[in-house]
Amino acid sequence: MTQTTERLDALRAKMAETETDLVVLAPGAHLAWLLDVRPHADERPCLAFVSASGAGLLMPALEAESARNQTDLPFFQWSDDQGPEAALGDLLGKLDAKDADALVLDETMRADHAALVTDALPGARRRFTADTIGALRMRKGGDEYAALKRNAQIADRAMQAAWAAMRPGMSETQVAEIVRESFAGAGARPLFTIVGAGSNGAYPHHHTGETVLKTGDAVVMDIGAASEGYSSDITRMALIGDGPQGYAEVHDVVNRAVEAALAAALPGVKAHVVDDAARGVIAEAGYGEYFVHRTGHGLGTEVHEPPFITASSQTVLDEGMVFSIEPGIYLPGRFGIRLEEIVILREDGPEILSDLPRTAERLND
Repeated sequence: MTQTTERLDALRAKMAETETDLVVLAPGAHLAWLLDVRPHADERPCLAFVSASGAGLLMPALEAESARNQTDLPFFQWSDDQGPEAALGDLLGKLDAKDADALVLDETMRADHAALVTDALPGARRRFTADTIGALRMRKGGDEYAALKRNAQIADRAMQAAWAAMRPGMSETQVAEIVRESFAGAGARPLFTIVGAGSNGAYPHHHTGETVLKTGDAVVMDIGAASEGYSSDITRMALIGDGPQGYAEVHDVVNRAVEAALAAALPGVKAHVVDDAARGVIAEAGYGEYFVHRTGHGLGTEVHEPPFITASSQTVLDEGMVFSIEPGIYLPGRFGIRLEEIVILREDGPEILSDLPRTAERLND
């Protein structure tokens, strides 16, 4: 049985469980995960339909030849001079879905493409993918874990390569380039390289620029890349010399927040409990107002995907879920500290994918 067949079977089982008649996916992460199909996305509707009895793709004629190399599912082709409506009607008929009542739409779909589908199914009740394909993607299998672990090791080495080269007088962009070169050398595609030196570290999503590293700086380093269809994401701290005044105390608070979140992350626990644990440590230490984002996000084929570890999330955590734990404290005008682990949830708690310690890497000044 192929991976695509297994995933289609799993989706249909979820559809039966949730009383879903039809799932419609646009080009993007859901479709790539389910069918390993990555058609070109533009204004022409190119959509995958899955029902209890079959599956097919509404396919622009311009894309058909190249897309045929990716799948043997039936195509319902349409050309620019015809428009997609007739092909869509034919597809719905072949899938016995013209009277679909419960419809799931890909939440990333273009609004006009979604309207095309809903206009063709005026009686259908629409919802999004959280309890069908979204629920499946949150729980990673063994092959997915192995790919994510390899990605984490590639990111570890990229971080270490940057540390080995960093010195006062280098710019943030020069440090980022070392990271990107390390990723590329390992066959991974760089996705982001946040390097925030000194007071720039107080901006959680600082745009890496030409700021020059100097003695006494704390440097936030948040990096990630893609390989084998999966992503990495890790944040660590580097110090040029001794770092800024008060650094050690704040680093300890953030690290204890990570530890508290790790201890709280268990199967059956709601995601907000993990956020509560991290936030509680930081608030108790007097830095609550400086923790300005959620504790974590899921990771897989996308860098940010469910589950989201927020103060309001009611998602129940389960074995196989992969997500970040990344509390931070950001002191305007001074420095910021974020420590990020990617974990996979096991029966007895989280397994950390990175092998790097969370201690700050102290560099020569």
